[in-house]
Amino acid sequence: MTDSVNNKGTSGHYNVKPLQQAHDEQASAPINLAIPVEYAGQRLDQTLAKLLPQWSRSRLQAWISENHVLLDGRNATIKQKVWGNESVHINPPKNSGCETVHQAEVMGLDVIFEDEALIVINKPAGLVTHPGNGNWHGTLLNALLHHTPQLHHIPRAGIVHRLDKDTSGLLVVAKTLEAQTSLVRQLQQRSVKRQYLALVIGEVVQSGTVDAAIGRHPVHRTKMAITDKGKPARTHYRILESFRGCTLLECNLETGRTHQIRVHMQAIGHPLVGDPVYGGKVQKMDQGTAAILHRFARQALHAWKLGLIHPQSQLLLEWETEIPDDMKTLLQQLRQHNDTDL
Repeated sequence: MTDSVNNKGTSGHYNVKPLQQAHDEQASAPINLAIPVEYAGQRLDQTLAKLLPQWSRSRLQAWISENHVLLDGRNATIKQKVWGNESVHINPPKNSGCETVHQAEVMGLDVIFEDEALIVINKPAGLVTHPGNGNWHGTLLNALLHHTPQLHHIPRAGIVHRLDKDTSGLLVVAKTLEAQTSLVRQLQQRSVKRQYLALVIGEVVQSGTVDAAIGRHPVHRTKMAITDKGKPARTHYRILESFRGCTLLECNLETGRTHQIRVHMQAIGHPLVGDPVYGGKVQKMDQGTAAILHRFARQALHAWKLGLIHPQSQLLLEWETEIPDDMKTLLQQLRQHNDTDL
């Protein structure tokens, strides 16, 4: 991280006290906040969804439509643009607490770091991060609620970013509302360092950057795709090791869109090994390599490095974790195959 990564500045500052009020048991106290200047030009509903993550965007839109939201003292509209420093007053209807109550579940967690503000988890492949889409139990969120009961009072149990079910690696969780606000702002400012190890199909010849907006696939709504209507997305990648028919890359996320690395690697013709959604058909693969890759049962993606500014100390903290056993075995097999004569 550069010296410009600083969470102490007053530019874009907003008060986190309303978030604490919103998560009081009654959750119906008025909320007052100022629009940070970095949201200039965005719609009001989009901005509020970022500032108040404990409520869904649809819930906030309903409150705006029902005149529960005042912008600079006047009834607001959903598509109204904000320009920074406006005052927002929200008078939530009664019984407007967190929208879904999730259950704590006893599950083992690989905790890499923990203090009064943060938990850093090494998530295994196969573990869903957040309940939804038929996975309402046995998720990381359920495990976190048992590990740290105070997370019942934090939006999304403190989860500020996700890893796909079959992606392994480091993920940070906030234990307080102040820490969550800080982490969300760092993610929005693109100052959180997230580096992944990705084994991709094909022999990549040079490192590079993919700069292409990502949004919902126009036909297959469960997939993401590169589209002009999507959100900006940028992935930097560099070659770490080359094999016959595949390449180990380090991918550095500048943004954090859903399925970003998987979509961007597919876009340059090098989909992730084992990716069931974006893998596609592979042409002209070395037979030995193909046999090795065929046995790998998930996308070969591991979040191995994480860096951020600690919300309380303001110190830069970084963590890294070893590659998981299944990917380690895969790489060993590929190295052995590389050493054999053609």
